[in-house]
Amino acid sequence: QVQLVESGGGLAQAGGSLRLSCVASGRISNINTMGWYRQGPGEQRELVASTKGDSITRYADSVKGRFTISRDNAKNTVHLQMNSLKPEDTAVYYCNLQTWPLIINYWGQGTQVTVSS
Repeated sequence: QVQLVESGGGLAQAGGSLRLSCVASGRISNINTMGWYRQGPGEQRELVASTKGDSITRYADSVKGRFTISRDNAKNTVHLQMNSLKPEDTAVYYCNLQTWPLIINYWGQGTQVTVSS
């Protein structure tokens, strides 16, 4: 079993920054991707950013140029640096770990990010 624990959410003003961190523990093997999703009120969960291996990253168009994902494979951690925050970034952010070739998605408990205008 894999556990994901997030930290770093909170309240920020528009234009400000926050940094999210996620630590994975447990029986970790065959990691395909690690990343972040978010879910705003009344909305579906959506991909924010993900990383595969050491250098392959993927970002939602809405966060490109503002958010940066990074990963430390040795520590099984993934971070999301969020700059130039906007009110529309307000959501619960979830850490995700996906295995391969057996596709299993593990999720953290979520951390609230609120951006005030």
